[in-house]
Amino acid sequence: MQHFPPLKIIVISLERSLDRRKQVEQEMQKISMSWSFLDAVDGSALLTPPIEYKSGKVRRLQGYALTPNEIGCYLSHKEAWKRCVKEGAPTLILEDDFVLAPDFEATLNCVLEAGDRWNFLRLQGLYEVPYQILFKKSDVTFVKNEGDAVGATAYLLKPEVAMRLIKYSEDIYEPVDHFLEHHQKHGLELLAIHPYPVDITRAKSTIADRSERSPVKGLRKKWRSVARVMDRVFSQDPWFPK
Repeated sequence: MQHFPPLKIIVISLERSLDRRKQVEQEMQKISMSWSFLDAVDGSALLTPPIEYKSGKVRRLQGYALTPNEIGCYLSHKEAWKRCVKEGAPTLILEDDFVLAPDFEATLNCVLEAGDRWNFLRLQGLYEVPYQILFKKSDVTFVKNEGDAVGATAYLLKPEVAMRLIKYSEDIYEPVDHFLEHHQKHGLELLAIHPYPVDITRAKSTIADRSERSPVKGLRKKWRSVARVMDRVFSQDPWFPK
């Protein structure tokens, strides 16, 4: 049986979000494992976009701009990936709006026992999507989603996965939970647990402010398609590879 370093648990949270941090502390009393906060990047406080964000190219290839807090949220997860690499251990990354299932610790221990069968594992999703059962261990079912569940409130990853996510995040051009699902870009397989052992509080996020965007359509959608084709033809690292 392959042995792995002890699990690290990181909770991404704005330093100023005292109420949410208090809620996190109460929620984490459900488990006996150690954990730590990671101070989130406050996107609303960024004076200028980070170098990773090319606003003109984002508008051409995405059809819309990311909000400041979406950018901050992405940068926060990127810092969590860097910490995972530095620690050299499997890492559970949580955003501060999570709710743990009553049996969460037992589920997590089971997941860790099956650590040689996953590298990247979703523990929460915003949408229910069709899935394929891969295997079961005890009462835990490991699946491969056949759609984009999105959401980045809870996921597990190993250092080699974190390194790959960092590599393909030299440019930021989509919300981080969409990027996690973007396997055509980073080439990673994001497995999942069914049912999810983590839910969200449904409270308004303080590190992301994504609203329901109108679909990109009409002439704007046609221009976006043309721009993506051109990017695939002329870029060595296209944002939306086939």
